[in-house]
Amino acid sequence: MSSLNDKPSDQSSSHTRRRFVKQSAAGVAAAVVAPSVATAGKSGGNPITGQGDYQYEVIHHWPDLPSKYHWQISHNVAIDSEGLLYVIQEGAVGLVDHPSIFVFDQAGKFVRAFGEQFQGGGHGIEIRNEGGQDFVYVAAYLFKRSFAKLDTKGEVVWDKRAPMEAGGYADGEDVLPNTENTWGRDRFLPTNFAFHPDGDFYLADGYGTYRIHRYDSDGNWKSAFGAQGTDDGEFDTPHGLWIDDRDGEAKLVVCDRANGRLQWFTLDGEHLRTQGGFSLPANNDVRGDLLLVPDLFGRVTLLGKDNEVVAELGDDRERVAADKEFSIRKDESQWLPGKFVHPHDACFDAEGNIFVAEWVATGRVTKLRKLG
Repeated sequence: MSSLNDKPSDQSSSHTRRRFVKQSAAGVAAAVVAPSVATAGKSGGNPITGQGDYQYEVIHHWPDLPSKYHWQISHNVAIDSEGLLYVIQEGAVGLVDHPSIFVFDQAGKFVRAFGEQFQGGGHGIEIRNEGGQDFVYVAAYLFKRSFAKLDTKGEVVWDKRAPMEAGGYADGEDVLPNTENTWGRDRFLPTNFAFHPDGDFYLADGYGTYRIHRYDSDGNWKSAFGAQGTDDGEFDTPHGLWIDDRDGEAKLVVCDRANGRLQWFTLDGEHLRTQGGFSLPANNDVRGDLLLVPDLFGRVTLLGKDNEVVAELGDDRERVAADKEFSIRKDESQWLPGKFVHPHDACFDAEGNIFVAEWVATGRVTKLRKLG
C-alpha cells in the first residue's frame, strides 16, 4: 500500500500524511454502524475477538518463515484449492534475489517461495482454478507497474503492462523497467483482481487512473469504467474488488478506499448502490452470507447477507487513526495483542478461518481461527 494517493509508503509528503489522517479520522467517526468488539477472552493463550456467532482466536505472526528469508511490507493473501496460503510483499526494488511471494501449508509451515521479479512493487495476489489447475494472478505497482499470471510454482504464463488502448496513460507506461516511480492519474499502478464468472477478470488501477479494467481470460483488454471523484460510480483509490454473489446474482463490489465506502456494480460496470461507514476499506472476500472487509485503519469488518455489520474484529481504529506520524506501523512494541494496525487484505479459508495481511514495516500475517 502506498499512502493515500500519490506517494509511496515511506516517502509520503507531509501534506499527504495529513490528508490520510484527516480522512481516516472522519471515517472512524462515521463508522458507528455497529458496536465495536474488543478482545473478549483467551484460547490457548491467544486473545479472542468478535461477537455472537463470529468469534475468532487471534494468532499473530502465524506463518513460520525460514531464516534465509525475511518479512518486508506484507500486502495481500490468497488461498489455493489445496488450502495453501500465498502471501505477497511489496519488497525492495534493489533486493532482486529475494522472493516477494511466500507459500505456507495449513499448519503455517513454509512450502516454497518465488516472485523475485515483483520486488519493489508486489501488491495484489489472487488465485483462480481454471480447468482443475490453480493459477496465481499478481498485480505489481511502484517500480514494476505490471500484472501477471503464473502457475503455483511461479512459472510465468503471461506478463503484461498498461493497456495503452484504453487511453489516458502517459507515454511509456507500457514499458519496463520504470526507474522514476512517478505517480498520477495518467499512470498505471494496479492493485487487485476480481474474476468474472465467464472467465474474464477485472483489474483495479487503484493508484493510477482510478479505473476498473476488464480483460478476457488471456489478458487482452476489453473495457474499463470509473474515474476520479466522489459521486456514485466515481472513485478515490479503488483499491480492492471482488465478485459478490451472496444473493444469487453476481455483482462487482469495489472498495472505494479514500472515499471510505463500498460501491456495487453490475458486471458491465453500471452502478447499483453505495454503502459508507468505513474508514479506508482495502479489499473484499466472500464466504456464504459474509462479506469480509479489511479496513486499513485498525479493524476487519464482517457484513451479513443484508450488508449489516455483524462483527468488527481486532478493532483498534481510534488509536491507529490518532497516530499522525505512523509510528505504530514501524514499531512492533506498540502493537497490541488481539488488535490490528493496518489490515491491507484478508481472505477466508474453506473452514471459515480468516487470514489478514497488514501494511506494517516488518510485515505481519495473522490467522483468525473460527470458534464454535
